[in-house]
Amino acid sequence: MPGHRRPGRLATRRRATAGTTALLTLLALVLAGCSSSGSDTAGDGPVRLTFWSALRGSQEVVDEFNRTHTKIKVDFQQVPSGEQGGWAKLSNAARAGNSPDVATIEYPQLPSFTIDGVPRDITKLLPDSTRRKILPQALDLTTFNGRTYAVPVDIEPMVFLYRKDIFTENHIPVPKTWAEFEDSARKLKKAQPRSRIASLFTTGGTLYMASYAWQAGAQWYDTADDTWRINMDDAPTRKVAGYWQRLMDEDLVRVEPGSSQQWRAHLRSGETVGYLAGAWAAGSMMASTPDGKGKWAIAPVPQWDPAKPKVSTQGGSTFMVTKDSDHPKEAMEFISWMVTSPDALRAKLASGVSSAFPVVPDLVPVARKEMDTSYYSGQDIFGLFQQQAELISPTWKWGPRMVSTTTSGDDGLAKAGVGSGDILKALRDAQNKTMPDLKSLGLSVTTG
Repeated sequence: MPGHRRPGRLATRRRATAGTTALLTLLALVLAGCSSSGSDTAGDGPVRLTFWSALRGSQEVVDEFNRTHTKIKVDFQQVPSGEQGGWAKLSNAARAGNSPDVATIEYPQLPSFTIDGVPRDITKLLPDSTRRKILPQALDLTTFNGRTYAVPVDIEPMVFLYRKDIFTENHIPVPKTWAEFEDSARKLKKAQPRSRIASLFTTGGTLYMASYAWQAGAQWYDTADDTWRINMDDAPTRKVAGYWQRLMDEDLVRVEPGSSQQWRAHLRSGETVGYLAGAWAAGSMMASTPDGKGKWAIAPVPQWDPAKPKVSTQGGSTFMVTKDSDHPKEAMEFISWMVTSPDALRAKLASGVSSAFPVVPDLVPVARKEMDTSYYSGQDIFGLFQQQAELISPTWKWGPRMVSTTTSGDDGLAKAGVGSGDILKALRDAQNKTMPDLKSLGLSVTTG
């Protein structure tokens, strides 16, 4: 269990994640004329902002902001999560010219919304005082060629949640490497034939495979010489796909839809004894599997090379100031408060259990104090998350149309799960089916 320590600045260097002249050229065309003609003041009354988010606790955060601020007031609207219609709602509003002042968007979807001209370039709006507080890896994922388009609110390093009672009872070591993970999977199956060490998801699985590939050093998207390069078949991805294919073929992992009732039932019964996910999953486990209290613990994600540890992320959200906002400065003031204020985090956590890892290290003590970790036997889970966040590799880039990529990939993974095709073929097919969407944007695209 990691000890309490003061979260420090990360030494990892900043690295822009999707910079390219081609992207900026397209953005310049899309964003031309998007600057607001409205005033940044509201006459005699306070400036009123509109805010859309699917994040739980947003209403409580807005209530606290409105209670403590007189010159800016925020009207909040809860929207569905992205895959349930939130992305479409925001896109439609932006096309109609009436998107909210502030909106939430997940990291993988930000490049697509940026190309479509939904967020405003906030490079000059983002205060240096706020920028300096945020983990560099998080800002990397919202910054394209030096231009920032959203402010991260949380970043979710991958971790391994596991049933410590079952591991201990069967004398199975908690795996520190992926080789040990496979060995532990075999030992578990032998000791408890009905149990499996974790699940390979057939829905939502493409983003999980992206996280595994990211950790292994893959780079599905890159840019050079005004051209996007997509390569979901590079050597690290082939290694990861082959690894999980072997676990699936040898029945060492459970193959099932992600976030499904059957998956949760297997977690509750002990037939699935582990869960690889972002830090946010710790809180989700507490809510969905309350009878697991005292049985679960959290460990670092297994490594390919322990001498050179790397971590990827799974999940996380950002706040954007939209192109339609008539009050961008006030919108940025509201966002900066939400991201950096202890009061904002306390208001969010008052709405329910959340283990989402804040992008501002100085807020970690607040999160630690507000969360009852007796479910994990008092483990300092935020200390662990902090350690893992420091290892996030800053080399990853999300592509311009990840919805298309993940939809195609999930279709292939579902087929692989029933023996029709395999994991690598699913990723290759996802790449091939994404190409037309990228070219339709006017982007120069190549593979390999």
